[in-house]
Amino acid sequence: MKTLNLGGAALALAFAATGALAQDVVRLASEGAYPPYNFINDATGELDGYERALGDALCERAGLTCEWVINDWDTIIPNLVAGNYDAIMAGMSITEARMEVISFTQNYLLPEASAYVALAGADVSVRDSGVIAAQSNTIQAGHVAASGADLLEFPTPDETIAALRNQEADAVLADKAFLVPYVTDSNGELEFLGDDVLLGGGIGMGIRQSDDALRATFDAAIAEMKADGSLNALISEWFGDEAALYE
Repeated sequence: MKTLNLGGAALALAFAATGALAQDVVRLASEGAYPPYNFINDATGELDGYERALGDALCERAGLTCEWVINDWDTIIPNLVAGNYDAIMAGMSITEARMEVISFTQNYLLPEASAYVALAGADVSVRDSGVIAAQSNTIQAGHVAASGADLLEFPTPDETIAALRNQEADAVLADKAFLVPYVTDSNGELEFLGDDVLLGGGIGMGIRQSDDALRATFDAAIAEMKADGSLNALISEWFGDEAALYE
């Protein structure tokens, strides 16, 4: 991944006495497997998506030199805590359970709808029966586990879709923005099932609990982008005109 060598280091220097900001490079981790939040661009082989664009913009505003690290979802929090990188931008919802282990910036995406997808015409009960596939360690997996349905977990989101198509699962629960392209491109094979589900407190940047200065730095940059409208512009670019925007 590209390393950003950016000027304007005044904000970073103000906090450089402790934590990640004392380093030459701030390392941002992403999964690279959850479009449009984050994915590997086939043409360039590099990380792309909403969070890549936003992370680069935040680092530029904060005067930080940043680089991107790709890490599997299942170990992305443990590797942050272990110090293998300094922050997570991976479509991670802010939840109380995660806040017991790491801290979060303010959200940079409002709570987005989750949705169920099933094979077209299938008779599926998603609330008290059936087998529902979800990516492991997600708010969707937790919701299925609490619903009374049988949860089938997979390490990656693409595997949940494959399980549905192979009829190993009756439905998939995931972020609707992730599911829309699959449904649209399925030629009628897949369809949304039931009402959307709102989960979590929005998407935020995960930070070690000890890195107060780094969290404050990114919080300030996110707040600035909310205030000047540039965050809303990125959201519309990557999630479409129907996406929820900041007022």
